[in-house]
Amino acid sequence: MKQALQLRQSQQLTLTPQLQQAIRLLQFSTLEMNQEVARLLEENPMLEREDDDAALPYAHGDAASTSPAENTATKDEAPQQAGEEWPKNEWNEPSFSAGSTSDDEEDTHAEVVADTPSLREHLIWQLNMSQLDERDKKIIGLLIDALDENGYLAQPLEEIAELLPEQLDITLDDLETALTQLQNLGEPGIGARTLSECLALQLKALPEDTPCRDLALAVVTQHLNLLAAHDFTKLKKTLHCDDSALRTAQSLIVHLQPKPGAEFEQRTADYVVPDVVVERHQGSWRARLNMDAMPRLRVNQMYAGILQQRGEKNAQQLSGQLQEARWFIKNLQQRFDTILRVSQAIVDRQRHFLDYGEIAMRPLVLREIADQLELHESTISRVTTQKFMLTPRGIFELKYFFGSGVATDAGGMCSSTAIRALIKQLVNQENAQRPLSDSSMSEILAQQGILVARRTVAKYRELLHILPANLRKSL
Repeated sequence: MKQALQLRQSQQLTLTPQLQQAIRLLQFSTLEMNQEVARLLEENPMLEREDDDAALPYAHGDAASTSPAENTATKDEAPQQAGEEWPKNEWNEPSFSAGSTSDDEEDTHAEVVADTPSLREHLIWQLNMSQLDERDKKIIGLLIDALDENGYLAQPLEEIAELLPEQLDITLDDLETALTQLQNLGEPGIGARTLSECLALQLKALPEDTPCRDLALAVVTQHLNLLAAHDFTKLKKTLHCDDSALRTAQSLIVHLQPKPGAEFEQRTADYVVPDVVVERHQGSWRARLNMDAMPRLRVNQMYAGILQQRGEKNAQQLSGQLQEARWFIKNLQQRFDTILRVSQAIVDRQRHFLDYGEIAMRPLVLREIADQLELHESTISRVTTQKFMLTPRGIFELKYFFGSGVATDAGGMCSSTAIRALIKQLVNQENAQRPLSDSSMSEILAQQGILVARRTVAKYRELLHILPANLRKSL
């Protein structure tokens, strides 16, 4: 075969370092972005943070504005634990409301979390304060070390006895006595081996004249499975009680703490700094950037001046750092501009949600926003991931506003978010003695023009962590 040289033209997309940086910044969360800013500030002397007092406007010259985050909101409130009615001990974390995180408050919060004792520390403190002799304290200390994070003794006493060295001369009877002392040492329920025992210990700690305490004890010690199945008919027949007595006993039980050690877990509040704030302006909804989530950066003018005075050979490194600083400031500005454009497009599409809530959420896919803004769908995906919008209805990730739709009788579409809100509303309004089945809710939605299969209702109900009808039934 004869060899020959040929010229061929072709187009190829090359990701320049500047473009790669722009893509990375766009997909970064606020935390990751701030970490990247801190890294470049440390590595590049040409980049500096503006003085807070200067307060230069965003995107002015070589600067992109933002300051350390001050306006914060809690992302997820800790779920209410059963048994909150029990008196709190002096070491429980105080609750903090969303927002208002001044420096003093942040220092105080960090100090409270650091000083909050663990379950083991709390029990050891109470053990040292007791009048027990030293040998009993040491045996109880062994059991405290064997407790899990919920305050349960999951390991059988027989196994613990076998693991102990013979020279300690600790018998199974000693361990059983120590366990009883431990169960009376701290909060009621600590040291239980089963859920039934945990609830029974808490009930026994109540005054003896508490109405239906003995009935509640009989339920948790002998018929907890029937209560879990909401088989109230069999419970009344077995315990020979009426609706009123069983209702009172059930109320006592559901207000107990099934995990008495959980309240000693050291949990810091999960705070989110919103990238965008939505407000009503002259009758319409408008998105604006949260200036407190945007770092204020600029080129260091002193080093830039030195660069102009030096020769080309000596200025090569500084020149590269100057270009890198300008690129970063420009890409940071572009990041926030894109977030704002996408957020405003979402607000325009979901204005009914802002007016009326989840029930008015409309179906929305990434392609709609991409076509409107003439951006790639992958860009919209990056913008809406780990970026948050503060609205009068709460703080939401931008992805929250996207969802598939279900056809309606009128030929329109109803979003999955709106359907879940309707299911939640139906459950909240149902007769507790005759809760709605999935089929019943499907029929009710069909009467409203929303065609949803029973299995779809069941899927949405499970996503909402709503129990099936037989387990929602009450007396």
